[in-house]
Formats: sequence, structure tokens, C-alpha cells
Amino acid sequence: MKTHVWRTLLAMSLLVVLALAGCSSDSGGEESSSNNNEDSGDSEEASSNSGEDNTLVFGRGADSQQLDPSKVTDGESIYVTQQIYDTLVQYKQEGTEVEPSLAKKWTISDDGKTYTFKLREDVKFHDGTDFTAEDVVYNFERWTESGDFIYYGYMFGASEDDMGGIIEKVEATGDYEVKFTLEKPNAPFLSTLAMPPFAIASPDAIKKHGENYFKNPVGTGPFKFESWTQGDKIELSKNEEYFGKKANVDKVVFRVIPDNGARFMELQSGSIDMMKGLNPQDLGTAEDNQDLQILRRPSMNVGYMAMNTDKEGPMSNEKVRKAINLAIDKKNLIKLFEGLGKNAKNPLPPSIWGYNDSIDPYGYDPEKAKTLLAEAGYGDGVDITLYTMSNPRPYMPQPKVTAQAIQQMLKEVNINVEIVENEWESHLTKTQNGEHDMAFLGWTGDNGDPDNFLYVLLDKDNAKKGSAGNIAFYKNDKVHDLLTKAQTEMDQQKRTEYYKEAQKIIHEDAPWVPIAHTTPPVVAKDYIEGYVPHPTGSEAFNHVKLK
Repeated sequence: MKTHVWRTLLAMSLLVVLALAGCSSDSGGEESSSNNNEDSGDSEEASSNSGEDNTLVFGRGADSQQLDPSKVTDGESIYVTQQIYDTLVQYKQEGTEVEPSLAKKWTISDDGKTYTFKLREDVKFHDGTDFTAEDVVYNFERWTESGDFIYYGYMFGASEDDMGGIIEKVEATGDYEVKFTLEKPNAPFLSTLAMPPFAIASPDAIKKHGENYFKNPVGTGPFKFESWTQGDKIELSKNEEYFGKKANVDKVVFRVIPDNGARFMELQSGSIDMMKGLNPQDLGTAEDNQDLQILRRPSMNVGYMAMNTDKEGPMSNEKVRKAINLAIDKKNLIKLFEGLGKNAKNPLPPSIWGYNDSIDPYGYDPEKAKTLLAEAGYGDGVDITLYTMSNPRPYMPQPKVTAQAIQQMLKEVNINVEIVENEWESHLTKTQNGEHDMAFLGWTGDNGDPDNFLYVLLDKDNAKKGSAGNIAFYKNDKVHDLLTKAQTEMDQQKRTEYYKEAQKIIHEDAPWVPIAHTTPPVVAKDYIEGYVPHPTGSEAFNHVKLK
């Protein structure tokens, strides 16, 4: 009988959520990228008018942390900066193949250590200054000044002892030519340069605004920054001098509407044009509404529960971590995603090459979980915390309800879980600092390379408190050796074998409970045209039209 208790509570939770579909307590709010730069007032004032004023109003659940893309990892920031900045190269509109952007062409040396980029000569920053090779050099030198530029460390292996990481030198070899010299070959290097954190900002603006640059962004992108009312809205305007595909809309407004149900109601009433963070139980309503269209983002993500292996206590014990995996009925848990997610067994999504499908997932076996807990010395029970974000994420649409379901499942094996619910920015800070026993988080791939998941999220290099991408603080030397070998190996088949072996070891060590890979929906009014959801989690809006 006892094994059915959590199912009853889960069913009750679903009924409550369904009853409150129009007023869910979840609020919205990690993730990146496609501009496709082809040549060729207040909330009431910002409300949609079926395109009559040519303003696109986008509803979301949480605000941006800041608008300097080099200093953030969260999707709500990147979603806005994607409109303001350009990178040297970019991803194509529907995938992660790289194409020109600020750089019009490039060459790679035979040894894979030198990249030379020919830059466009017709580009201006939004402050009117010309874009040149020296600006590229300035940005990269800025990113090596301190550990504040988190993604630089994640992707280029920077550390306190070596702030440049694998990049030995960046130099302007002409007004419109820049050369990168690497210490060693790096297979994902070109794809990495297309990621939004490596967007090129105006040096003049950075110098002018100093510490306040994060709220005064100046790039070269299809939209210019106009204003930011924190917690409410960000307004952008069309860049009439854009070198690529000029925007079809005159203005974009990102509105913060924390409650999922309220945001959906505003979409239906027409006060916003598009939204993300749909409650799964509202999907059917959206599908039945002829005035709406549902655009599903291709799945290149993972939602997971990390266990803090570095924290003294039960989470440092492999048997406890395995027991937690065995005590969670993932097949029933995924029902909370209501068709928007599939069970995960690996940290890498199946859509990424290098995925190891031969791994057997941990099944649901509470009795075996109890045995492992007893062997680990916790047969009489254990108390732990589970940190969750209060707002939905693309990889976890109902974090609080999901946390409550896991809490009930673990109670059956005498694990008492205290749920600690945090606002989005606070959640990122606390988990990066390692305050949690267990924590929900997730990742949407930035560049289509396995390195962007496995190295960023599970390598010991990225388990630094205060800036951790690896919030399990998992450190395995064999995994590190495999992942760093894969970075310098240019043969994709050999890289695949390294990644498959790393996934086997990670699975055995169980630093995570992988939960889901999702296809997050963006819901839009029927008059929206030209919007193509990108697998990296964000895209520039210069192709979007209001019919």
C-alpha cells in the first residue's frame, strides 16, 4: 500500500494544477542563438494591437539578470542580448551549422591552432562607432581580465593561473583582419565563437558606462537598446543601419509576467503577441484556440536534479546518490510534463552526436534503494534539502510540483526532503556557491557539441564555487581526461568514443538524477510570421513579421 501513496498525492497535485490553470503560482524565467544576418512607456502602452503599431510584445516569466552577455549564463538575459549583439560567426536559422556574421570568411591552419578571420567593413555599433579588428581584440582581452566572464572560463578553460585559457593570443593583423592563436587544437572552437556570450560589444560604450555597462548595452545587432524598467519590461528599437537582414518590426518589448496562467490570459486577450513558459495543462487550450499557434523548439536540452557530491554528508556517498535515482519513478514523474518532455537517462540529449544509448537507466526500485541506504549508514533515514527555482524553465515547466512529487517519492525510502524555493537569480547564485544538497537545474545546448554539455556541466574544471557550471561539484579524473582529450581531437568518430565512455562513468557515479529532455513551446498569435525557434534556446527577432 505504501508504494502507492505518492501516486495518490501526484494525482491530487495534478488535479489542483488543472483547477488553477488560469492562476498558476509558477513564474517564468538558461540557454542561447541564431541571428541569420543575411544581406538583403508603460505596460499599457506596450500592449499588442494586432501589429497595428508594428511593435512585437513578448511575454516571459522572469527578468534578465543583466544585458552584458559575456557575464551571464541565464536564458532570460541571452534572449534579449541576442537581439542587440552579433558574434564573429553565427548559427544558421534552423540548426547549429556555422555561417558568417561579423566575420565574412575565415581560414584554419593545418595544425588547428590558428584561426584568421576577414571582417566585414560596413558595420557600425549602435553608438555610431565603426567596427574594426581592434574591437574584437579589445573584447577578448576584456574577457581575460577577471573571472567575472563565466562562459569564457567554461569554454576556453580559463583559470586564476591562466586567464587566457587555450587562447594564447588575439591580434589585429589589419583593420579588418583578426588572428587567434591557440595553445592547442580545440575542436569546438569555431562553434563556440557563435555563442551569444562571445558577442562583440562597443569598446567606447564599455569605457563610458564602466560598471553600469550591464544595463547600457551597445552592440551591432538588428535591434538597439532603448530602456529597461527592471522587473517590468525591456524595450528595443529597430536598427535602421543594420548590415544584415533588417528587422520587420519597429520595436520589441520584453514584458515580465511572472504567473504562467496570467501570461497565457494576456496572450489570449491580445495584450501580448508571443509568450514562453506555458503551463503544460494549458497546451490543449492553446491548440484549440484558432487565434493562436504553437511553435515547438527542437529538443537540445536536459533538465536534471544535481546532488552536491562535494558537500560533507549523504550526497558525497555514491550509494546514497544511486538510491535516490532508484527511488524516483521517472516514468510517472514525466507525466507532469504532459507531452512536452521525454525521460532522460544521460546528461547529453539524444539529439546531440556522441549520445550513449547503450546505457541502461536506473529503474524504479525503492526496495533496492532502501538496501543501498542501509549499506551507506542511513538505514534509519536522512534529512536533505532540494533547491528549486520558483519559475518554470524550458527544461522544467513545473519545478515546484515536480519537487513535491520527488519529495513524496523519497519519503517512501525514509529520505526526508525539505524543499527550498528560490527566485531565479537567487537560485543560480546559491547553486553556483554549492549551498544545496540537491538542486534542480537544466541546460539548453549552446553550440550543438557534446563538450558544451559534458565539460561545462560535469567536468572538475567547472566545479569552482561562485561560478560553478558543474553544480554537482562532481570531480572524476578519468572523466576529465576523456573530456579534455575530446577537445583536442579533431576526428569526430574518436571524440564520440571519448564522450560515450565519459557518460558510462558519470552514470556509474550518479552525480545527477537526469529528468527530462523537452520540446518547449512558444505560443504566438496567428498573425505572427517568420519566427523559427532555434534549438539553442533563443533567436534574433529580425525575421519576425506582424501580419
